[in-house]
Amino acid sequence: MIVTLTVNPSFDRTVELDAPLERGQVQRAVVTGQEPGGKGVNVSRALHAAGCDTLAILPGASTDPLVVALEASGIPTATVSIDSPIRSNITLAEPDGTTTKLNDPGVHLSEAVVAALIDMVVTQSASASWLVLAGSVPPGVADTFYATLVRAVRASPTAPRIAVDSSGSPLAALVASGERVDLIKPNAEELLQLAESQGLDTGSATHEQLEADPELAVSLAQALLSPALGAVLVTLGSHGAVLVDAEGAWRAPAPRIVARSTVGAGDCSLAGYVLADQRGDLPAGRLAQAVAHGAAAASLPGTTVPTLEQTHPGDIVVTTIPRIAAGRI
Repeated sequence: MIVTLTVNPSFDRTVELDAPLERGQVQRAVVTGQEPGGKGVNVSRALHAAGCDTLAILPGASTDPLVVALEASGIPTATVSIDSPIRSNITLAEPDGTTTKLNDPGVHLSEAVVAALIDMVVTQSASASWLVLAGSVPPGVADTFYATLVRAVRASPTAPRIAVDSSGSPLAALVASGERVDLIKPNAEELLQLAESQGLDTGSATHEQLEADPELAVSLAQALLSPALGAVLVTLGSHGAVLVDAEGAWRAPAPRIVARSTVGAGDCSLAGYVLADQRGDLPAGRLAQAVAHGAAAASLPGTTVPTLEQTHPGDIVVTTIPRIAAGRI
C-alpha cells in the first residue's frame, strides 16, 4: 500500500487550444476535460492505473465533486471534512505541448483540520510501504507543516518510507529541519531554489542549464544529501531525469514523444519511481520507470495518467554518472 497526502487538492480543468495562446484574443477550445488533481492525488491516480494499492488522503467534504470523482474512479480515499469547496485550477494546453496553469491558492484550513490530517496520515500510513507527501500548502498551513508531519510519522515504530514532492518554503523548511525523508523529487527550478535556501553555492546556474546538463544537476543534488535525506530524484523536463543517493548517481534521458500536456507528468514520474521500488527494482530500474511514466503522461491529453502498459521502461537507457561530477558548481 502506498499512501498519499494532498493537503491542497484541486479539481483540474484542462482546455486544449487549436492554436498557440494569444493574449487578449478569443480562441477556440478543441477539447476540454476535468480531473481530480493536486500532486498527491495525481500520484494515487497513476498508481491505481498501474494496479498498485493506494490510499489518497485529502481535506474535503464527502460530497465535494473532486472526492466524488475519485471514488467513482475506484480510488480509495480518506478525507477530513471541510466546509468550503475544493479549489479549481485551469490549464491551457497549446498544440506544441506548451501549458499555462492558473492555480487558485486553495481553501484556508483551520488548526483543527490540520491536526486531524496529521492524525489521519499517522494512522493510515502505519502499515504502508511508502508515504508520499506532495504539493503546495494552502492558506492557514505553516511552512513547517511537512517537517511537523514527518516527525509525527517517524514516531511510529512501523513508519513507512517517505517521499516528498513540494517546493518553496515548505520543502526548504523540511530539509532544514533534519527530519528524515527517503526521497525528494524536485524539478530543475525547484532544485535550484532548494539549494539556495540551504546556503549552497549555485553560482550563476539557471534551471535551463540544469535541464540541459544532467551532471550539473547531479552535482547540486549530491550537495543536498545528508543522513536525513536519502535520495534526490530530479526531473529535467524533456531531458529526462537524474537520481542521486549515497551509493551513486544515474541519468536517464527522456524518450522522444509528441507532448500533449506536461501537467502531472512529474507526479507520474514519482508514481513510477515508488511503483518500481515496490517490485524490488534497483536504482537504475526505479529511474527508468520514473522517466517512462513521466514521458507517457506528457504524451496524453490534460492530466490523464498512463496505465502500466503505456509505459516502456525497457526503452529507457540509464547510465551511471561518476562521483567526480560533484562540486562543479
